[in-house]
Amino acid sequence: MHKTLLALPLVVLAAVAFAAQAEKKQIVYPLGYDDTPPIFPGSKWKVHDIARPAPPAVKPGDKPGAPPADAIVLFDGKSTDAFVAKDGKPCVWQIENGELIVNGGDSWTKQSFGSCQLHVEWKSDPRTEGNSQKKGNGGVFFMDRFEIQMVDNSPNNPTYADGMSGAVYGQTPPLVNATRPAGEWQTYDIIFTAPKVVDGKVTEPAHITVFVNGVVVQNHTKILGPTLHKKATSWDVKLPEKAPFRFQDHKNSVPNRMRNIWVRPL
Repeated sequence: MHKTLLALPLVVLAAVAFAAQAEKKQIVYPLGYDDTPPIFPGSKWKVHDIARPAPPAVKPGDKPGAPPADAIVLFDGKSTDAFVAKDGKPCVWQIENGELIVNGGDSWTKQSFGSCQLHVEWKSDPRTEGNSQKKGNGGVFFMDRFEIQMVDNSPNNPTYADGMSGAVYGQTPPLVNATRPAGEWQTYDIIFTAPKVVDGKVTEPAHITVFVNGVVVQNHTKILGPTLHKKATSWDVKLPEKAPFRFQDHKNSVPNRMRNIWVRPL
């Protein structure tokens, strides 16, 4: 017993010394493996495959809502050069205080897009006359055919469910009404998965995910075909693989406004 008591301090000292050495020595973990099973049968990659290439780095925006480094900026408050009016004529929308005034007819992007991530901010004016779809109405059309609705959704302006803000127009209402009052900026972040097209015919429908002011209102929603007013739709149409965005001027008594529009092709 006496010898054991004498040995205890030496054991403690040795443990402390070992811990100090371990703390100084950096533990190196493997960067991957080459001896794991495939992710699924027939897969090119193994689980945690060391040979699997890392994705490219993208610098995010400097603040929430700002375009990341790889975005195509469609409107930054300075120029309408990214847009055209009907028949390819110059865009007639004016800029005021860095904001697009939605007035003078619809506008289209010069570039065409398929699957993409879109960010757009817009607001209606509480002084706008009318009700339902005639009050603060607008929209963004993916591939010039599939509309995500923008409209004044304030409590004093009820409208049909599949025409509310965040709806796939005429098809699928938003999961919730996440809009702010008229006169405040609304933020849309949208992931659009384009339809698969073979020889002009659709072999797989489009899908869309929509965030309104940070709230998901469409969750990988299947689009039923081009969005139409008071008509049913289908995929029995011929489509290109890509097409321009169309931003709608619905002829409100007081024009809507837009700002900070950017897109990332996917």
